[in-house]
Amino acid sequence: MKHSSRARRPSAKPAPRQPSSTLRIIGGEWRGRKLQFSAAEGLRPTGDRVRETLFNWLMPSLHGARCLDLFAGSGALGLEALSRGAAHVTFLDNHAPSARQIEAHLQLLGCDRGRALQADTLQWLQQTPAEACDIVFVDPPFQLDLWPSCLQQLETGGWLGDEALIYVETPRAYPLSAPTGWEQLREKQAGEVCFRLFCRATTLE
Repeated sequence: MKHSSRARRPSAKPAPRQPSSTLRIIGGEWRGRKLQFSAAEGLRPTGDRVRETLFNWLMPSLHGARCLDLFAGSGALGLEALSRGAAHVTFLDNHAPSARQIEAHLQLLGCDRGRALQADTLQWLQQTPAEACDIVFVDPPFQLDLWPSCLQQLETGGWLGDEALIYVETPRAYPLSAPTGWEQLREKQAGEVCFRLFCRATTLE
């Protein structure tokens, strides 16, 4: 029996599947909706209990607010804001698959009040904003220490409206220093995470 002299091509191995996780919207129009997102290195969605506390803090100011979800990851914070009545949310993440996943979630929910962009946050904040934001979520990858630069760019770049609210999530022991004129309204800890809510003063000296 003759054998072919041509070498057989090795069979292509299927690409490994990215593990998926579930995001549950906990309040508002889409309360109880579960959305799948692909897990990625460094992705650390804000937990349900922290989100519940945060949005209780934000409740009086959320309806009709224009929001910015920086380092959006799974989009948990911005999607929760939209579900609870925010007028618009811009999601920003430098990981293209995460931005595409958020955009897919917006389409699935039939929501035209949000947009997801793939961009480096610190570079993106250097542009002049079309209008100021009412609420900003700042939850960067903990290992990169981006808080000082990010918060300062928000303040000096014209991104914040008068009395804008800024949510900041850090490691528990991180010595956060807010820009001049920001008032810390709330602070809580959950496990190894510390989360704070600031208000920007109407006028700064």
